[in-house]
Amino acid sequence: MEDIFARLYDMTAFSNIVADPRFLIMYAIAFILLYLGIKKQYEPLLLVPIAFGVLLANFPGGDMGVIQADENGMVMVNGVMKNIWEMPLHEIAHELGLMNFIYYMLIKTGFLPPIIFMGVGALTDFGPMLRNLRLSIFGAAAQLGIFAVLLVAILMGFTPKEAASLGIIGGADGPTAIFTTIKLAPHLLGPIAIAAYSYMALVPVIIPLVVRLWCTKKELSINMKEQEKKYPSTTEIKNLRVLKILFPIVVTTIVALFVPSAVPLIGMLMFGNLVKEIGSNTSRLFDAASNSIMNAATIFLGISVGATMTTDAFLNWTTIGIVIGGFLAFALSISGGILFVKIFNLFTKKKINPLIGATGLSAVPMASRVANEIALKYDPKNHVLQYCMASNISGVIGSAVAAGVLISFLG
Repeated sequence: MEDIFARLYDMTAFSNIVADPRFLIMYAIAFILLYLGIKKQYEPLLLVPIAFGVLLANFPGGDMGVIQADENGMVMVNGVMKNIWEMPLHEIAHELGLMNFIYYMLIKTGFLPPIIFMGVGALTDFGPMLRNLRLSIFGAAAQLGIFAVLLVAILMGFTPKEAASLGIIGGADGPTAIFTTIKLAPHLLGPIAIAAYSYMALVPVIIPLVVRLWCTKKELSINMKEQEKKYPSTTEIKNLRVLKILFPIVVTTIVALFVPSAVPLIGMLMFGNLVKEIGSNTSRLFDAASNSIMNAATIFLGISVGATMTTDAFLNWTTIGIVIGGFLAFALSISGGILFVKIFNLFTKKKINPLIGATGLSAVPMASRVANEIALKYDPKNHVLQYCMASNISGVIGSAVAAGVLISFLG
């Protein structure tokens, strides 16, 4: 009888959890992410799949975790080292399981992040940025955190490629962080993706903290509409629709000429936007890009990335460094945008609310909404949303270009 009970006990996951209590930490992380996604509604389309992927990867005996290949693409299969890229698709699915098949075919090849960018482009309106082009420069200034943390991470002992993957978290763009990490440091994909999406979800918490650190009440009360009335713009857009159609074509061409490695992200972003702006003639393409294709890509990306978060891959000092460094990159990016606005205001009569600099991140449109809520607390009539969107949208382009530069130099 005791033997039967012992076998029953060994059959359950409890025996594995007792043998390795670290599984409990991973469950706690998964439940916290689920709480943020479901209860707090912080990026639920991303955090819920990632959190569930973490659960699947850490159920003992479930074989749902992703096996990380080394730099040469070698993985252990039934006691034999094999090159993952030379294995037939059916062999990957049979020997390593469905999650590894999805990960190596769709994620690690870099296929899904550009597909998601296409969907983001289809959902993005570049109108606010085109109407306030001078504000788009603050999206570039907000990339400060990427390069500052890159240097700090190298001093901490990370390799340049690892440091670049860590720094890109400061761009506040999950697909960009994943794409960069796939190219430069794929063994860190899990922790970096979790950090990137977690901090994106915590934008409503982090931006107010940084804003309080740098900004005065007088600065936060700057009314952009009043500034426009005092100092009206001399530039008038006569045909915005034509400009919105030309913009993605021109941007893609310029990026392709100067930063070719950024084309997979920028090109797909602009393609998605182009089919949106053309109108009824490409409405079916727009619908597919912004709905079914993007939704499927988000599911596969989230669950697969979450499945890389095994105990061995996550519970180590490197991951702790990534979590700390990621927060630093995020905070420095927000600070960079704010400080650039403050410097800009020293040399111009037409003042700009520092909140616009704080939204130079890629977290569209959450960052702009948070900034607008802060502005309304100081002045109920001070709606800065459309101005923040100009900086916010340019931040999407800026982070993707920054990723292309890093891949070009370090890849």
